Amino acid sequence: MGEAGHIDPWSSEQSTDYDRISTKFGLDSIELSKIPNPNILHRRGIIFGHRDLDVILNSIYRNEKFGVLTGLMPSGNMHLGHSMVIDQVKWFQEQGGDVTVAVADLEALATRSTSLKKGREVALEEYIINYAAMGLDPKSTSVYFQSKRPDVQRLAFTLGRKTNISEFEAIYGFGGDTNLAHVQAPLVQAGDIVHPQMEEFGGLRPIVVPVGIDQDPHLRLTRGLVSKTNWFNVKTRQNGGLTVALSIQDDNSEIFGISKDGKVNREVRNNIFNRIKSSISSIGYADIISNPKHGTLDIPGASNIDISQLKLNLLRLERKMGGMGFMPPCSTYHRFAVGMTGDKMSSSKPETTIFMNDSITQMEKKVKKAFSGGQSTVEEHRRLGGDCSKDVSFQYLQFFFEKDDNVLNEIKRDYESGKILAGEMKNICIENATIWLNDLSEKRDEWADRVNEFLAPDAF
Repeated sequence: MGEAGHIDPWSSEQSTDYDRISTKFGLDSIELSKIPNPNILHRRGIIFGHRDLDVILNSIYRNEKFGVLTGLMPSGNMHLGHSMVIDQVKWFQEQGGDVTVAVADLEALATRSTSLKKGREVALEEYIINYAAMGLDPKSTSVYFQSKRPDVQRLAFTLGRKTNISEFEAIYGFGGDTNLAHVQAPLVQAGDIVHPQMEEFGGLRPIVVPVGIDQDPHLRLTRGLVSKTNWFNVKTRQNGGLTVALSIQDDNSEIFGISKDGKVNREVRNNIFNRIKSSISSIGYADIISNPKHGTLDIPGASNIDISQLKLNLLRLERKMGGMGFMPPCSTYHRFAVGMTGDKMSSSKPETTIFMNDSITQMEKKVKKAFSGGQSTVEEHRRLGGDCSKDVSFQYLQFFFEKDDNVLNEIKRDYESGKILAGEMKNICIENATIWLNDLSEKRDEWADRVNEFLAPDAF
């Protein structure tokens, strides 16, 4: 978190004051009781916040289409921290979501000076192979490259018309010395996030983006841009119910019956409202009060539960009328796993993390040097116990290696009581990490000649 309260998506230093971040940027808390088949990241509170996750959960419960989007920066080796996102993507896929993976090769070129050729090599040999080994299903996974999908870039320019430099300064803290490729990168990411809703990439459906909190600026930017493109706004009425209001824009004013002299064509406007009523009739509202002159339609009997379905129907209508018709992206946020040295994990600092292709010997050396929550002497440790909130080995068991909650709780209890020493905790971590890494290596070998199964047609 910067001094002015910005979150920098490209920085290796990030705030872990999740409560303050949630309050400042308006994230909702995860309600575990609403999550079907929760994984360890849900159960252990590692996924801590969301935006519009209820929209995705409704799709899951109704067995309706939804998509998942994730991205990778092909500029370094894949480490444990990256696996948290893939665990979440896999969970969404298991609940019925289709998966789109964006290889941010243009962003890597702009912000990390990674050539497109090198970016492709890293994406395939470092990331996609591990995604396969971690269990993503190629039948419902599509990997594409930013540089090879012109639709994303065209969409970035189209959405870019809805923002300005001042907004970028407010969200990202950009200044006069920020290079323009860096400024352009978030718009391309907005294109990445939104484009799976285009007809040729799956059509209109909710899209969820699971990320660490450091990526939230991109989600806030994209949600804001999408809302500015929507032709119909849905708001809660003060005296109950919902209101649908026309959003008059340059590209729809004539369609909405606004003549060049600013007058409203009643016939055109009435026709628009008849189409709105027809588009939402399937939801079954008994009472609809339209005011074509003022561009509003009130639904007194509707409630907040109806908002997502109402918006979806209106977006379909918008598309029929020539608009873009995009839903704002949903998102979930996870806590960062602490680095080996007690700081953040970083691909550029090998001592801070375990890489997916580390040997068992390399992993052992790192764990043995890892920051400990133990006391300075055995006697003190037996008497006072260890601190799991500071112990890296325990946290790696919690985030990655120990799937059984009961076993993890027992380890925690024994460590905090002094029964397990710091060295023993590290040995438990090493044993579990060895199994995890060996299993991942075996599965990588199985997928070595099949990575192309994950690639979209335009990725070749």
